[in-house]
Amino acid sequence: MEEIATTIPSVTEAVVGLDVSINNVWLLVATFLVMFMQPGFAMVEAGFTRAKNTGNILMKNFMDYAIGSVSYWLIGYSIMYGTGNALFGDFSMAFFNPGEDSYGAGYSDFSDIMFQTVFAATSATIVSGAMAERTKFNAYLVFSLVITVLIYPVSGHWTWGGGWLSKMGFIDFAGSTIVHSVGGWIGLAGAMILGPRLGKYVDGKAKAIPGHNLTIGALGVFILWFGWFGFNPGSELSATGGSTSNIAKVALTTNLAAAGGAIAAMLTAWARYKRPTLSLSLNGALAGLVAITAGCAAVSPLGALAIGVIAGIVLVFSVEFIDQTLKIDDPVGAISVHGVCGALGTLLVGVFATDGGVLYGGGFKQLGVQTVGVVSIGLWAFATGFILFKVLKATNGLRVSKRIEEEGLDVYEHGEGVYN
Repeated sequence: MEEIATTIPSVTEAVVGLDVSINNVWLLVATFLVMFMQPGFAMVEAGFTRAKNTGNILMKNFMDYAIGSVSYWLIGYSIMYGTGNALFGDFSMAFFNPGEDSYGAGYSDFSDIMFQTVFAATSATIVSGAMAERTKFNAYLVFSLVITVLIYPVSGHWTWGGGWLSKMGFIDFAGSTIVHSVGGWIGLAGAMILGPRLGKYVDGKAKAIPGHNLTIGALGVFILWFGWFGFNPGSELSATGGSTSNIAKVALTTNLAAAGGAIAAMLTAWARYKRPTLSLSLNGALAGLVAITAGCAAVSPLGALAIGVIAGIVLVFSVEFIDQTLKIDDPVGAISVHGVCGALGTLLVGVFATDGGVLYGGGFKQLGVQTVGVVSIGLWAFATGFILFKVLKATNGLRVSKRIEEEGLDVYEHGEGVYN
């Protein structure tokens, strides 16, 4: 009996240790998938813009990740997850190095900061697409730093860091609003202050400026779709126990929403413009992915498909409205994909969530909470982005000269071209 009694604790420790190991491996695999989304964004933005600016686009996406990795580790993570108060985390986790790893959440603290770092970099890289082909590179480096150090971590603290929105019951499982719409609304502020590209609006009418390589753009979307299986299922933060089935469900809802968004955007564009356009179909898939990210763990597969379809339809009209009515030049559709569809998907959690959603008898309470979260985070991101860009415009300058824009940013900003 004594031997059995001494064996039981060792077996328990072994099982717990195995759980931690599995969770760590899964979280790191998900991290690597989300990191791979960076080249996905780079390919989409490069393909949707002109050849003379390809190197500039690639450089911005490359440095987003490099700068974001250092700045988020340095202080952004602490502002987001430090104890602090309901509005702002403290600096207790600055220069993050926990020493003795606690494994308190069932996985390594180092795995956690790696996973959170790639999310922060994603939020920053969204902005580059909305402001493509006319932004100074040195100005871009500054606001990429500010996004990962301050803007994204503060609203992230409100939600994932235990702040006031999380206490209200706001649901954004993997970041439709927290990550994507933050990038989208900052991009909107930047595009408004920059103004349109030369030749974009002639006699008050929008003129199409085609991207130079939709093959690269399509490859980027496939990469992003693949990487999203780390973004959403990885946000479960565990791969043991009940989390195993949750990961599988989240993967399914993510995939259905992406497919629904692509099909809906294709059919909507076909009906409206008499052609099933590739560019809008690609963005439709991204719209579905962005929209489902908030509720991928809270909705049924049918609900996920519905969210994707709605996002795909809205995407087409949003791109047209922003481009032709508001006359805001967004070369890759980032504002519509990430800002509009990120907010839309977060709101639809209040409708389609199987626990608390309007369609499942939960009333409008959750929808109200979702609205508060979407509006407050949207206002924070847009206002801080607007102030930041105004300061940069008045000091360093934000836009390149007319000659540089006409001849291409690659040679003038970086001293080399991608296509020689």
